[in-house]
Amino acid sequence: MHTIPSGRPALTRPDGTPLRVLVVDDDPDLAEVLSGALRYEGWQVRSAGDGASALTEARELMPDAVVLDVMLPDTDGFAVLRSLHTVKPDVCVLFLTARDAVEDRIAGITAGGDDYVTKPFSLEEVVARLRGLLRRAGMARQLDEGPRLTVGDLVMDEEAREVTRSGELIELSPTEFELLRFLMRNPRRVLSKTQILDRVWSYDFGGRAHVVELYISYLRKKVDAGREPMIHTVRGAGYVLKPVTA
Repeated sequence: MHTIPSGRPALTRPDGTPLRVLVVDDDPDLAEVLSGALRYEGWQVRSAGDGASALTEARELMPDAVVLDVMLPDTDGFAVLRSLHTVKPDVCVLFLTARDAVEDRIAGITAGGDDYVTKPFSLEEVVARLRGLLRRAGMARQLDEGPRLTVGDLVMDEEAREVTRSGELIELSPTEFELLRFLMRNPRRVLSKTQILDRVWSYDFGGRAHVVELYISYLRKKVDAGREPMIHTVRGAGYVLKPVTA
């Protein structure tokens, strides 16, 4: 497995090239620290201190993700986000701001943001959230990942992001895809809710383990519906994916 200095598996674009991230913050010291942490991941990083510069950099870089401060000297992050989506509609956006009011969080998500971190924050959390966003959006892959996983009659093509069971195509959301990928990479192994949260969502969900139960139920309706079940609950321990035995 190829790892970065932090010990985490290296994450790249699907074609193996470095992920591209734009950091937008009017505090030059903070922007420099954030950029350094992201370069440590092996990613290509640029920074901007205002909305106008951010759009210029975005047109040149065509970023996969943007770390975007809400409060900028010439505009606000929500307006920048709307303009960014005209440049690259599928860009992942992580809002970064000192404002933590509920209405600000709602405004950020409504504007098309993918996640929201308030200052002060840990660099590790920002990196982890970005890794999770990029993986769920299908913009990143680990260097050790192969293109196809097979467990019984369940097949996942990681490059095409397609899943079939007995040859029948199964439509999955990005998060469902990542959850199933984790299960398929660990067949017959019981995975706890904590392990799943850490691997699929990539950061602490504040004990909200019920999100795992919810997404397991979604997967069961799609993967096991009308068939012999492959996804099993091990009471008090977690979940396991096992091929159907004849």
